[in-house]
Amino acid sequence: MKLLAISGGRHPYEESTPVLERFLKAAGHDLTISEDASVLADAGKMSQYDALVFNTQRAGDNGMTKAEQTGMTTFIKGGKGFVCIHISGAASEDWPEYYDITGGGWILGTSFHPPYGKVTVDVTNPDHAGAEGVSDFTTSDELYMGIEYADGNDVFMTADSEEGTYPWRGEPTPMPGGTFPLGWTRTYGEGKVFVTLLGHNGLSFESPEFQKIVLNGVAWATS
Repeated sequence: MKLLAISGGRHPYEESTPVLERFLKAAGHDLTISEDASVLADAGKMSQYDALVFNTQRAGDNGMTKAEQTGMTTFIKGGKGFVCIHISGAASEDWPEYYDITGGGWILGTSFHPPYGKVTVDVTNPDHAGAEGVSDFTTSDELYMGIEYADGNDVFMTADSEEGTYPWRGEPTPMPGGTFPLGWTRTYGEGKVFVTLLGHNGLSFESPEFQKIVLNGVAWATS
């Protein structure tokens, strides 16, 4: 498939995006990577791609222009695929409708997570296309909490956390226990949207299971 990956922002993309490039190209995909989101506003250029992959933080000070937002919406709504990784699902204050596309994601200033570390991932729907060839596994990553989350998401993997007090932004912070979504699919217009909240840094991307999940996501979103 011909893929466009947008990178860049306040995360260690200098670590993770090269890994993403390596395994997507190894799987035979024709991949273009850009840190310039202006391409999203160019319908002619976007028409050549089968799917858009977001490994980027485009909210807050790094938000997209209205033209870029509109171009991205049109691309997905018109029937193209979208694969959204980790904090890529965060919406800018001027574009809350982004959550209608992703079905949820990080909320700047509101969401939180326990410290980065080992996360045990439960594949709750092994028959889901996103979980093909993947069993329960442990990875090094973050477990997002307090996210925006919409009805209608088809969740295929989750993780559990125990209630406790964890450091957050330099302060001890009570965090809830429970089961939290880590991967889901949904549709937006005629397009297919694949979301995983995993993928914080280069080590997270080196997980064979994570790579398989992203490859599954590309395959499903472009089918």
